Amino acid sequence: MNLVIVESPAKCKTIGNYLGSDYVVESSIGHIRDLSIKGKGGFGVDINNNFAPEYVVLKDKVEIVNKLKELASKADHIYLATDPDREGEAISWHLSEVLEQPKKRVSRIVFNEITKSAILKAIANDRDIDMNLVHSQETRRILDRIIGFRLSSLLQQKIGSKSAGRVQSVALKLVVEREKEIEAFKTEEYWDITAYLLKETKDASYHLKGKLIGYKDEKLEITNSEDAKKIVDSLDDNFVVKDIQKKRRNRSSKPPFITSTLQQDAGVKFNYNAKRVMGIAQKLYEGIELADERVGLITYMRTDSIRLSDEFVSSAKEFITEKYGKEYYKGVKKSGSKAKNIQDAHEAIRPTSIYRTPESVKKYLSLEEFKIYSLIYNRALASLMSDAVLEDTKVEVVNNDYIFGLNGEITTYDGFLRVYEEMSIEAADPERLDVLPEMNVGDHLIRENIETEQKFTLPPYRYSEARLIRKMEELGIGRPSTYALTMETLRARAYVTMEKKAFVPTSQGVLTSDQLELFFNSIINVKYTAKMESALDEIAEGKLVWYKEIADFYEMFAPLIEIARDNMVKIYPKKTDEFCPDCGCPLVIRRGPFGEFTACSDYPHCKYIKKTPKPEPVKTGVICPVCGEGEIVERTSGRGRSKGALFYACDRYPKCRTTYSGIPNGEKCEVCGGVMITTADGVRCGNEKCKTVIALKKALLEKTNQETK
Repeated sequence: MNLVIVESPAKCKTIGNYLGSDYVVESSIGHIRDLSIKGKGGFGVDINNNFAPEYVVLKDKVEIVNKLKELASKADHIYLATDPDREGEAISWHLSEVLEQPKKRVSRIVFNEITKSAILKAIANDRDIDMNLVHSQETRRILDRIIGFRLSSLLQQKIGSKSAGRVQSVALKLVVEREKEIEAFKTEEYWDITAYLLKETKDASYHLKGKLIGYKDEKLEITNSEDAKKIVDSLDDNFVVKDIQKKRRNRSSKPPFITSTLQQDAGVKFNYNAKRVMGIAQKLYEGIELADERVGLITYMRTDSIRLSDEFVSSAKEFITEKYGKEYYKGVKKSGSKAKNIQDAHEAIRPTSIYRTPESVKKYLSLEEFKIYSLIYNRALASLMSDAVLEDTKVEVVNNDYIFGLNGEITTYDGFLRVYEEMSIEAADPERLDVLPEMNVGDHLIRENIETEQKFTLPPYRYSEARLIRKMEELGIGRPSTYALTMETLRARAYVTMEKKAFVPTSQGVLTSDQLELFFNSIINVKYTAKMESALDEIAEGKLVWYKEIADFYEMFAPLIEIARDNMVKIYPKKTDEFCPDCGCPLVIRRGPFGEFTACSDYPHCKYIKKTPKPEPVKTGVICPVCGEGEIVERTSGRGRSKGALFYACDRYPKCRTTYSGIPNGEKCEVCGGVMITTADGVRCGNEKCKTVIALKKALLEKTNQETK
């Protein structure tokens, strides 16, 4: 019997089916050991002995370890098959240590996809544990432990903040700095003038739109309504085509997904946060039950490499040629110089088989799994397809020396656009360019209307998850495995809230960032954090000695802690004029992960927390469409990260558990038969899997017309 140990239980069945009865596949369910809390500072390392770590088996893993040890003692050979990254390498090493088996009976196997061929190939190419990778992970863990124990403890004592971290605190710094930029931004007024014009041809009439761009070949800026009115008054009906410029350009597809770009694209297209994206991708990687097999649909989803295997490229070439034609295949495109800090241990995120199309597996997937799989599949396919060819047209139209610009774009050859369309993080729904008719210099266009619009310059964007991940990636902060966790930690610590899908720092978040900037700016900054990430990479490559890097960090860090301990101003909870009903001590206002709350000042000796009375629900006058007895009322979520969010529910709860994100309007969905609801964004189906949208404007217009009649 051979024993294969993976870290995720979901992999066991998939891999077990491939290997047969001679193999037993078991899971460690993640890490089995962690640093102890012994030694100076409770770090679990011997500072005076090159920061040698001391590990202990996690309490909830004792039974699992005992089971694995028993199986290992009976096995002919033990294959450690944890994830193909530093974290996985470290888990394999910990397993090898606790199993206490001869080295010749234990080997490491890695695979980038969970398919039969990949698993068998991995077993045929087993190897020793890579201690450089292990030391890199150890270094990260020890650094996180030191910062977590010393810095987080200090912040808790002084200002009531929950935690700090190398990556987490720099991400918070980016959010806070952006908010300060927004607050300091001075809005300036400007005006747009748009001419709506008509071009008549033999075959059709074209309604065109041109924006005022200049006067007598000079750029024109309009800063007030008076100037705008003067310009409009000076325009007559004589709009003449002055200049036409056409330019053909090639548009290349983007590379296949890495972790960060998958999170960004899914965030823009589906409004999925990073944690949700990674959870879905994990399922696709670990294995999906199809008609006659269980198979991993995608390769490993924690990667920053855009490399594709020769086998995949070859099969994709055949697929593209057969389905679309040989002119649609271009192959792997040059991506310029290799980006800094890229770990090329495994491939980009891609489907494990190009012939397993999204439509062919759709019935086996949930809606969100289908969306993410389609995204990954189409992006990988598009990355190997030919460029799209576009024709840009710029037309200048003149009226009394005022120049209006008309811009058009047509796709003359679709290329990769046949399967995949990228979306901008900055503009998820960009304004589409017009298709312009054939025109000649000197042509006259018919004036239909002239409109002026007051506008104001806008401050910088707040960071959405996608924008923040992209920024961190650009700066070399964090790794594919840490992006999602960083986003979640910022929210969990109440350092940020989400407004319109963007991060807004809380007062506690600003306070935390400011104090870190004041006392720890030499290590909690973009440059130093990126430097440490590079150092971790070099440790993984065997170029740096791991404990020397920790020693250098600690030499800088330890004095800063002492300075901050002596000089950071302690912020005490705000007192109220109320007293604790249990012990008589004053009540104070404290801050928790989900906002402020009132509690006893004698905590932890007294754990009294004042209950906040629930507000009376707002009645809507709509009868519950499910039970037909209760009334739909407006409620406010009082728990979790959605605290404060509005929703609508039956007032017979818990007898009737009907809830909606909007108010039922009495109509049924034409697609699924579900209840139609009215929200701030429009009228749509209350069935979250349907979401049939009807323009609110149309619905309200019809209602108004009926009431008028």
